[in-house]
Amino acid sequence: MVYPIADIRARFPALVRTDGDAPRSYLDNPAGTQVPSSVAQAICDYMLSDCANLGGHFATSLASDQVVLQAHRDMADFLGADSGAEIVIGQSMTMLTFHLSRSICRDFKPGDEIVLTRMDHEGNIGPWLEIAKDRDLTIRWLDFDLDSWQIEPEALQGVLSPRTRLVCLNYASNLTGSVNDIATLTRIAQAGGAQVFVDAVQLAPHHLVDVRALGCDYLACSSYKFFGPHLGILWGKRDLLAGLHPYKGRCTSDDLPDRFELGTPQIELLAGLSATIDYFADYGRALGDFASRRDQIAAAYDDFRNYEEPLTNKLIGGLQDVPGVAIYGITNPNRVHERVPTVSIRHRSIDPSTLAKSLADQGIFVWHGHNYAYEPTRFLGIPEDEGVVRIGLAHYNTESEVNRVIQAVREMSKSG
Repeated sequence: MVYPIADIRARFPALVRTDGDAPRSYLDNPAGTQVPSSVAQAICDYMLSDCANLGGHFATSLASDQVVLQAHRDMADFLGADSGAEIVIGQSMTMLTFHLSRSICRDFKPGDEIVLTRMDHEGNIGPWLEIAKDRDLTIRWLDFDLDSWQIEPEALQGVLSPRTRLVCLNYASNLTGSVNDIATLTRIAQAGGAQVFVDAVQLAPHHLVDVRALGCDYLACSSYKFFGPHLGILWGKRDLLAGLHPYKGRCTSDDLPDRFELGTPQIELLAGLSATIDYFADYGRALGDFASRRDQIAAAYDDFRNYEEPLTNKLIGGLQDVPGVAIYGITNPNRVHERVPTVSIRHRSIDPSTLAKSLADQGIFVWHGHNYAYEPTRFLGIPEDEGVVRIGLAHYNTESEVNRVIQAVREMSKSG
């Protein structure tokens, strides 16, 4: 089957927008993707037809109850979880991590240890640094390998101790794009008696997440990174979530996941979240006869990856040929399956802001700065006030857009 790039792009209205006569190339995907029209329509339909608070006997409230319930079930399908009761939905991954960190670490003792990586986004570092200060915990830092660009199992073993209570891991870096072997790292951490919290924000737009196979204890992601509305999602093993102390109001239910979802949810966004999962499932359904919705989602990911990975190699190879450009991350085309299409570069004589501005002026949207990859930026010796230029592909980007950004960087390099 030929990859239906034209049909896919037709589902995303933003992709046809122009600035004057200049087309837009949305290569800013690592910070948030565009959404298919079906997601926007689901949000609109709820707001115009079913908008109400929860818990009433009347039609719109009953419909709202179902929207909330269905969104949790859909995210359970998406992540390979056992039940929607294991899914906590909130404003953002960072907010949920700050919120749950207080519960997860409530029984930790002074001197107990939390392992953080030099690879993580600040959303999986800042919350743990703060709770460590509150409870007099010890932070131990885990470096990533500058040859493999990944966290090596031996390095994790070297930082564990009998006092290690929690290991916080990065599934895929939002700076280097490198994917870690979370299943192996989880087994090592749990064998030492620690729980494992995984940030999968950068991975979820590109690779299927399977929480059962990973074996981790908690995993967080953000739907606006995988073609949905601005929400954060946190999965946890049911027995662990049930055993945590919930910081909540007295009137809030003690049931899962209600005990961790405070106040009235953004119900319209939950409608959009279900439509996001439908987008994956609908695409997968068109590829063949699959036994379950989860299998349809997996098939969609396989097709998207088979398209994205050659494009990623083309992007990396083209940028490598530009004089003065350095790429931070895996560049071996045979290891493309060990990374996501998030590619960070620096030029030896053009600062990232200037390069990003030049690209923006040409309708090529990319990010610059540390992009909240504060710890990786410092670890790599990159000036924090400059950071990198970050180019990120999604399954709706095209080969012509890749050629366009390579050529634009090449021309900028000549003038620099």
